[in-house]
Amino acid sequence: MNGFLTSMIDQTNNILWSYVLIAGLLGIGIYFTIASRFVQFRFFGEMFRVLGEKPDYKNGEKNISPFKSFCVGAATRIGTGNLAGVAVAITLGGPGAVFWMWMVALLGGATAFIESTLAQVYKVKDSHAFRGGPAYYIEKGLKARWLGIVFAVLIAITFGLIFNSVQSNTIALAFENAFGVNRLVIGLVITVITGIVIFGGVHRIANLSSVIVPVMAILYIVIALFVLILNFAELPSIVALIVGSAFGVEQAVGGAIGAAIMNGVKRGLFSNEAGMGSAPNAAATSTTSHPAKQGLIQSLGVFVDTILVCSSTAFIILLAPVFKTGEVTGIELLQNSLNTHIGGWSGIFISVAIFLFAFSSIIGSYYYGETNIAFIKESKLALFVFRLATMAFVLIGSISSLSLVWKMADLFMALMTVINLIAIGLLGKIAFKVLKDYEKQRKQGKNPVFNPTKLGIQNADAWVNDEINDEAAEKEEAVG
Repeated sequence: MNGFLTSMIDQTNNILWSYVLIAGLLGIGIYFTIASRFVQFRFFGEMFRVLGEKPDYKNGEKNISPFKSFCVGAATRIGTGNLAGVAVAITLGGPGAVFWMWMVALLGGATAFIESTLAQVYKVKDSHAFRGGPAYYIEKGLKARWLGIVFAVLIAITFGLIFNSVQSNTIALAFENAFGVNRLVIGLVITVITGIVIFGGVHRIANLSSVIVPVMAILYIVIALFVLILNFAELPSIVALIVGSAFGVEQAVGGAIGAAIMNGVKRGLFSNEAGMGSAPNAAATSTTSHPAKQGLIQSLGVFVDTILVCSSTAFIILLAPVFKTGEVTGIELLQNSLNTHIGGWSGIFISVAIFLFAFSSIIGSYYYGETNIAFIKESKLALFVFRLATMAFVLIGSISSLSLVWKMADLFMALMTVINLIAIGLLGKIAFKVLKDYEKQRKQGKNPVFNPTKLGIQNADAWVNDEINDEAAEKEEAVG
């Protein structure tokens, strides 16, 4: 029975990834890049300016700042996909897979802008904070609540349950490899800590992510830079290997280009999530004066995730001889590769890094599930059951096989991505209109303020009904 299930998952994954998602992700990325006039590159400096802004509105309530919203999104992006995922991509697709991860990220910056801007436009306000994401803009923008519910169910299962089993699986393997600790013991520890955090609400999640993510990302990149300096003379040959493996004649004859593209796109999507419809859930939480600001911030998140963190992992692995043996994969490949560069203590560092990266991904992923459970129906009982299910999958993932959890992750990731790509493709014109409005106000020296009525955008209820939006408009001031 287990073999039959695995075979069915493999066949479904091959169909979805070979014929649908690769063309869809790259195609829509090219479309959004051209239609937005390369927004991910033109506004690169603006992204950092917006990131440092405080919440635009003050109404005595707790608000999620742009930086904290960025960190919640980064918490799910920067995790297993950046470490174990890159290792898996190189193992299955060769060095050329890294090139296609880069392509997904460069084009995905525009896709991330579109989907996160839409999430802000159609967000809603509950008693504690703003919520939003694909389920919400599918309902309000496309007027198809049924499809929004389908997406909400898929993302709750994908992130809250399956992706979290991938994260706990990677943590458990890392600690088993580095310290010989029983995976069940590690799983129990992670499960308990997860329960403590997720029962604390979105503000606890945002606060924790805003501390863990920046510190660990910087430390990891510093280690990678040290490795690059040690092997500086070999860098040109590694870059040539990556590009050559992506397009080389030898790879084409052996069919390896297809493997490189498929694994690069899959692992790139798992890592940076551009087009998947997950990060918009984090983008919607921020209190901001204009939706385009969160679009820019989440676009920056794609760059940080793949171009910086994933590339760091790729160079660490490719500069070591370990990957050529094919004896290990996943997080163990990264640990063993780093060991050859800077010694045995690096295995301990990677174990701690993967724990913090993956754990921050667990709590961020849980929030994505929570906000979509709320979309389907506001129910304290349903939320309680979902929290228990999340904890159960964290525990199950820690003792499951590496192959099974990744295959399940690929399947559910593919299904939700198909729905989101259709939605943002149909709603892209709304995001283009919002971007044009933002550009116009910035050229006038203003701090852009969003008024959906003036732009002819309907169902942007959080903006129309929010009295503090009117207050912000009255206090609009020039940006120095």
